[in-house]
Amino acid sequence: MNAAQEISPVNSSPRRPVDSLDTPVRVSPEGPAPVVAAEPPKLTVKNLDAWYGSNHALHGVNLTVPPRSVMAAIGPSGCGKSTFLRCLNRMHELIPGARAEGTLLIDGQDLLSRDVDPVTLRRRVGMVFQRPNPFPTMSIRDNVAAGLKLNGIPGNHHEIVERTLRQSALWDEVKDRLDASALSLSGGQQQRLCIARALAVQPEVLLMDEPASALDPIATAKIEDLIHELKERYTIVIVTHNMQQAGRVSDQTAFFYMGDLIEVGPTEKIFTNPSEKRTEDYVTGKFG
Repeated sequence: MNAAQEISPVNSSPRRPVDSLDTPVRVSPEGPAPVVAAEPPKLTVKNLDAWYGSNHALHGVNLTVPPRSVMAAIGPSGCGKSTFLRCLNRMHELIPGARAEGTLLIDGQDLLSRDVDPVTLRRRVGMVFQRPNPFPTMSIRDNVAAGLKLNGIPGNHHEIVERTLRQSALWDEVKDRLDASALSLSGGQQQRLCIARALAVQPEVLLMDEPASALDPIATAKIEDLIHELKERYTIVIVTHNMQQAGRVSDQTAFFYMGDLIEVGPTEKIFTNPSEKRTEDYVTGKFG
């Protein structure tokens, strides 16, 4: 068959680009590769609105978070990113006068449904706060096991404590002093202890509200390394003011401004070729 025949309109095969006419087409003897269906999102947010009394804090937020990935929520102070985070495990509604409307799905189940027990939900969607908050009267061991006892989770608690301390990259530093006060740890160690405490109840999603903002650079690096390791098992949503940190740890980035989700997409695109002018102005430091 000559080139003219190959690109003839009566040929039922798709046309090849002109610059590829001299390049032989190789067809696998096994036939075309099978189409692999995309994994459904772990979190789906549809038309999420949130209020503090009459203050409309979030306006119609829509996004999805894939499983075993990290999404960073960025934006200036007061833009709604922490409110968004707290809505994901219904901690927002613990504030008097606060409420949220819309659809929040985890594996297809609506988190805002009246049939969902918020306490059970918070086992599935754990939270790590801005400042380390270990229980001051408890030992390192008891801090990790606190959620297990509170929720009546069966199993060998000693094994679970060790496993989660290893997951949080803290075991080697505390294995010889598990009965010491949690307050004897450094700030970075306390934050990793809080991560271990959240992981002990085996959540599916881990929320992090500026987990390294109160830490020194060395402790921050350890938290970031830990996030990379944890995303192999968990879906993580992190709020951060640190643009460099968002770039280092996240797969997707969502930019919030004045209660609106302005743009969401792959982190590299958000930081190098955003679609919205406001996103570009923020990530390049023109405001915020």
